[in-house]
Amino acid sequence: MWFESHPIREVLLPSSVTRRSVLLGGAAALGGVAASVALPASATASGAGHQALPSTPFTLGVASGDPWSDSVVLWTRLALDPLADTGLGGMPDHRLPVQWQVAKDDRFRHVVRAGVAFADPAAAHSVHVEVGGLRPGREYYYRFRVQGYMSPTGRTLTTPARGTMPDLTMCFASCSHFGEGFFTAYRRLAEDRPDLVLHLGDYQYEYATKAADIRVVQGPETRTLANYRQRHAQYKTDPDLQLAHATAPWLAVWDDHETENNWADEVPEQPDPAFLDRRAAAFQAYYENMPLRRSAKPQGIDMRLYRRFAWGDLATFHMLDTRQYRDDQACGDGTKIDCAERLNPNRTITGVEQERWLMDGLRRSRTRWDVLGQQVFFAQRDLTAGPQQGFSMDAWDGYHASRERVAAALGQVRNGVVLTGDVHRHWAAEIQTNEQTVGVELVATSVTSGGDGDESTNATVLAENPHIKFFKNRRGYVRTTFTAGELRSDFRVLPFVRTPDAPVSTAASFVTVDREPALHTT
Repeated sequence: MWFESHPIREVLLPSSVTRRSVLLGGAAALGGVAASVALPASATASGAGHQALPSTPFTLGVASGDPWSDSVVLWTRLALDPLADTGLGGMPDHRLPVQWQVAKDDRFRHVVRAGVAFADPAAAHSVHVEVGGLRPGREYYYRFRVQGYMSPTGRTLTTPARGTMPDLTMCFASCSHFGEGFFTAYRRLAEDRPDLVLHLGDYQYEYATKAADIRVVQGPETRTLANYRQRHAQYKTDPDLQLAHATAPWLAVWDDHETENNWADEVPEQPDPAFLDRRAAAFQAYYENMPLRRSAKPQGIDMRLYRRFAWGDLATFHMLDTRQYRDDQACGDGTKIDCAERLNPNRTITGVEQERWLMDGLRRSRTRWDVLGQQVFFAQRDLTAGPQQGFSMDAWDGYHASRERVAAALGQVRNGVVLTGDVHRHWAAEIQTNEQTVGVELVATSVTSGGDGDESTNATVLAENPHIKFFKNRRGYVRTTFTAGELRSDFRVLPFVRTPDAPVSTAASFVTVDREPALHTT
């Protein structure tokens, strides 16, 4: 792909280089650094003889992600016609040079990094720039330019330096079905001005549009690379989602619907001889459309998505992939009673290598909070009333031994926290193993999936699970504030999503105190 063939050129610009001089370009404007930030000969040649773009190609917005203390990924994807059924956004069949800038301020008076990347049709004209040489714990602004067209401006942050422990506001979300509602929750999330956003999966859904949808989903059920590219592009045209991406860096992991419902490693939901081709196409499109580092670039049906980020000495985020390496769901999937297969000690939801990586990271961690960003319900959740117990085979309950090993490791860190999506409801639970509470789990409801929701209480399930402290069937997200002394969790809800512009409120708030794995209501 273009990233390896055409390395990013970037330089540290002196403070005397102004926003206007960089925008206008040219040797006279840029003086001694002109050769470094002007388009290189290869970039100029690649555009020679090609027709000028007829309109802005920045229809899908901008994004940043995977921040380090000195680096962050910048992303955009060029598309003149985002809904083109080829999945290529109506772009010309040649690569285009894309200029980018990073500045200390949103007016770009103090540009600190700039360079040129190439948008290639082989990658659906997506651009991933890994900007280095940044300062830790800083806010930056970024943008792109192609043929005089300027992208929207995005805001990003680098992570704090080791040895420091500044507070962190982090929001997390999951499960955004384009057809089932408006993405107002993303806008409200952006308005909370987080430092970091986690997306825990089901960023987009594979299904074709259905009669009950309130927005039309373009294209058939996604199976080919063109299908997945088109679907991602349609989602990215949403202004609320664009705002959430442009507001803060994201750490993103997938769940099932980015490929297909309830897949497990190489096993599809239903028998499908073409599933591995479908999986490879879904992985390629996911990489192209998310702000991921090149280490996540897929190789056929494999894509390394689990990874780790430190927010100074305050928190470590262990981002997990519970789809790609798991054993097939036990007892035929669904909610099952007396499923002995789920207790098999050899069953795994993470795979052996990822579990080893996680255990090693937890053992070595010295941060105040260790946070697992992952997909499916972690704490035990009995879904059947009465003396019998019924568990979801798709959740960690279907992989009992795997869950117990990880829970035990969480009990050895100073403060263990699990973040979850998937189930389209808000939940909050205390994680227990061997009759001890070892951590807390915060579960985000969906952005839209399931529609408006209701005021049901799920009293039966709560009565069966006294360690589960909260349930809410409305759409929204979770806002968290990490400090050295506590974690505050605000469960944000919208009264409706089937019409736009819903207000947001906080349905419940909990505080978890340092060294005390419990949920205290506020």
